[in-house]
Amino acid sequence: MIIIYTHLEDYIFELLHSIGITQADQLDMNHIAKLLGVKISYKRKFYSIGNEIILSNGDVRDEWFSFAHELKHVLIDKGNQLIMPKSFREFQEWKADLFAYHFCVPTFMLDDLPQLNTNDITRLFNVTHDVATRRLEMYESKLYTRSLMPV
Repeated sequence: MIIIYTHLEDYIFELLHSIGITQADQLDMNHIAKLLGVKISYKRKFYSIGNEIILSNGDVRDEWFSFAHELKHVLIDKGNQLIMPKSFREFQEWKADLFAYHFCVPTFMLDDLPQLNTNDITRLFNVTHDVATRRLEMYESKLYTRSLMPV
C-alpha cells in the first residue's frame, strides 16, 4: 500500500528525523528543545516568545502537549498575536493544537506499531488519555481514507 502523508505529517517526520528522533522513547521535550535551540521556562501561563517556550508547572503529560503546541508557534508562526485579528489568532491556535497532536504522537511512529489502543498510546507517547483518544480517532480516520484510495 502506498502511504501518503499530509504536509504536516511530512514536516514533523522531517523535523524529528533531522534531530535523530525516530522512536517514541526519544520524544522528550527537554532533549528536543535543546536540539532545536529552544529555551524552556516556567510561569503561570504557557506561551512562547522568540525562541523561548514558557510552560506552567503541572502534569508532565500536559506540559508535553503544551510544549508541542508552543513549538509550532516558535517554528512556524509569524507575527504578534496580541495585535492580529481575532479570527487569525484563533486559526493559529487551532493549527497549533493540530500540530501538537501530530508532534506528540507522530503518524510515522503509529504506522510502525502492530496494534493500537488508547492505553498503549498514552503509555508509549506519554500523553493524556484525552490526547491519546483524539489522536487515535485522527489516525483511524486516516487509515479509513487510505483504504478508499485506489491501488
